[in-house]
Amino acid sequence: MSNHPPLGIIEGFYGPLWSWHERRQVVQLLAPHGYRNYWYAPKADAFLRRRWSEPHPDSVARELTGFARFCHEQGVRFGIGLSPFEIFNNFDAAAKTALKNKLAAFDDLGITDLAILFDDMKSATPDLAARQAEIIHWVAEQSGAGQLAVCPSYYSDDPVLDRVFGQRPEHYLESLGRALAPSVQVFWTGEEVCSREISPGHLQRIAQALGRKPVLWDNYPVNDGDRMSRHLHLRGFTGRPAANSQHLSGHAINPALQPLLTTIPAITLAQSYQQGTNYQYMKAFRQAAEEVLGADLACQLSADLLVLQDTGLQRISEDRHRALAECYGRFDHPAAGEIVKWLAGFYQVSDEMVQTQ
Repeated sequence: MSNHPPLGIIEGFYGPLWSWHERRQVVQLLAPHGYRNYWYAPKADAFLRRRWSEPHPDSVARELTGFARFCHEQGVRFGIGLSPFEIFNNFDAAAKTALKNKLAAFDDLGITDLAILFDDMKSATPDLAARQAEIIHWVAEQSGAGQLAVCPSYYSDDPVLDRVFGQRPEHYLESLGRALAPSVQVFWTGEEVCSREISPGHLQRIAQALGRKPVLWDNYPVNDGDRMSRHLHLRGFTGRPAANSQHLSGHAINPALQPLLTTIPAITLAQSYQQGTNYQYMKAFRQAAEEVLGADLACQLSADLLVLQDTGLQRISEDRHRALAECYGRFDHPAAGEIVKWLAGFYQVSDEMVQTQ
């Protein structure tokens, strides 16, 4: 395999949770393609977000322990992404006790990596970068995880973050980079939250600001949110040149809501790094679709790609909708089942879900 940054999955979307069986399938399909990291951080797991200070229920803790072991057997590092909700606004003794207990529970699960996620939270803290670095270093002393990562509050150049969460502090990235220990990894999504293209020049600038190569948190093929969940994201990766590899310490994709279908674009990302300037995104899509789905279903998906990815649920006519549901209902394959469920509205993510998860 050619030189590429460690590839990973960061299960960081809003919307319905994957099953443990589906997670195992994703790891099994992607590990042979160089995916070496899996972070469990779904927004729908309240015990990682709004109820972070409470322990996971025993049944979930057991599943997490089993999944950590499974990842290890597949040669994949297993991490958890914790969003300690707005803790940087009040990092007092009670917050520290709750966080210490949470980190001890994670160590018991057998995690190798830990990500502290400060994204999508409002900040009332003027010295935000310094406060966040302080929390990260405190976490490093308490946690047994071998690798620590952080998602900054401002994880993209995108002005939408300033509109929604308040104006970013001046020189926030530089301040955070200077304050963090060099071993801590930092997530970054690119010039936009969902970047159409990520270039070596951009990554060079961010690496300079942070004083380290970022881990790319790539918001493709994720399709959460009211608008995006009406579309299936299936096409091969574009706008991620293999030359990016020398400017990254990792490349993690935020997957689509459909676990098996997400592995198709995921495989194309590995191919784009392997093939460099020879990469062809539609050819890669067809190869990956055949590997995941088998020849017949892959052929059908290719024929319907335009309507599934570009037209979207709201604009498919009733007749076409019925025909698609019947067509994919005839395939005995779990990925065809995902398309049927999507057509039935199972994966629709509302604005309310985004605001409350």
